Amino acid sequence: MLNTADILETIQMIREENLDIRTVTMGISLWDCVSDDEKRLCDKVYDKITRAAARLVPVAEDIEKKYGVPIVNKRVSVTPISLIGGAFGPETYVKLAETLDRAAKDLGINFIGGFSAMVEKGFTNGASALIAAIPEALAATERVCSGVNVASSKAGINMDAIRLMGSTVKQTARLTAARDSIGCAKLVVFGNAPQDNPFMAGAFHGVGENECAINVGVSGPGVMASAIRRAGDCDLSALADVIKKTAFKITRVGQLVAGEAAKALNVPFGIIDLSLAPTPAIGDSVARILEEMGLETCGGWGTTAALSMLNDAVKKGGVMASSHVGGLSGAFIPVSEDEGMIHAAASGVLTLQKLEAMTAVCSVGLDMIAIPGDTDENVIAGIIADEIAIGVQNTKTTAVRLIPVQGKGPGDSAVFGGLLGYAPIMPVSTSSPARFIARGGRIPAPIHSLKN
Repeated sequence: MLNTADILETIQMIREENLDIRTVTMGISLWDCVSDDEKRLCDKVYDKITRAAARLVPVAEDIEKKYGVPIVNKRVSVTPISLIGGAFGPETYVKLAETLDRAAKDLGINFIGGFSAMVEKGFTNGASALIAAIPEALAATERVCSGVNVASSKAGINMDAIRLMGSTVKQTARLTAARDSIGCAKLVVFGNAPQDNPFMAGAFHGVGENECAINVGVSGPGVMASAIRRAGDCDLSALADVIKKTAFKITRVGQLVAGEAAKALNVPFGIIDLSLAPTPAIGDSVARILEEMGLETCGGWGTTAALSMLNDAVKKGGVMASSHVGGLSGAFIPVSEDEGMIHAAASGVLTLQKLEAMTAVCSVGLDMIAIPGDTDENVIAGIIADEIAIGVQNTKTTAVRLIPVQGKGPGDSAVFGGLLGYAPIMPVSTSSPARFIARGGRIPAPIHSLKN
């Protein structure tokens, strides 16, 4: 039963504390689009996406008006394109990316995910062709996002894939150099990638999903920071309860929107991703939450412990609000998309090494980090390998989205615009892991992979 106090509290969250639904993402299966004719394949992909998601944006806008809850992004994720592209070469995969981009523009959505490949154990011909096409595909499109899963806790780490992705990131940066290498902001390297993630750039529609599904990503860093501020100097056990209760309220709003969208679109409800997703706006920062908890500056000593507590309490509160929680779910720490993270990085308190430590206890990993454009591809591969190893050993999703901004170095900044924000160029150690990376092969799965 609704009561007046709950309604007024939600209104305050929306008006004053930046509460929003970060994304309503429709997942669409493209298995029935497979064809050995290039033009027919592209036509079928375009027709399937635009037909299935034709009403996505109008329905989301109607829900916004009905409940007064902002829905910031309307998105689509599709079956990993490497699985439906067959034995075509990279040129065809670039055309498929352009087809996805055209569909996204015609639907009025901001991003479409699924230009992806799963290579945790090895490469199919389709996966190899797609990865080869990534730099050109991301340079030629505006709304297409790409992800490559290079490891899992069951399979281990494909170091050949990581070496290849180090080179791919560099090539993508070069081809989009005129726009601060923005192509890399649409490219993520995963370990243990979830199949129902509604957040870009890593969203794709997994092979075990429904024909279509509605997945919703909630947000609310501003709401969480305000709740912690109101709690005052209580002890950490009491503070954890505040975080859990606040996460419950935020997730219930997402559950409402997800149910309404699924019903209106006649599409099954998939999951709620209860991640705290920041924006560059003042008052919408995960870093500022950590500082409200008592840190002087995010990145200083105590940050990993505070983030661990926040991430755990958010999940505990969220799972009480929805029976179908999935995706990434936790606290995101993207540098360029978080005003507090940007400030901490620019001041030198938040370093790349500290960010890596923080990723062991938060959602995802090294995200939206601008680094010097002359960073060697082997160093990039080494950073990816370190981060993915954290995920494999801890049986959690980790990811890397690095942006080697061409022509820029420490002291400079890169501007991406919109939710992607801007970022200071963070210094990177030039000590080379080239010999280690060149060994190739697969790092075996950890012993806990044998659980059955």
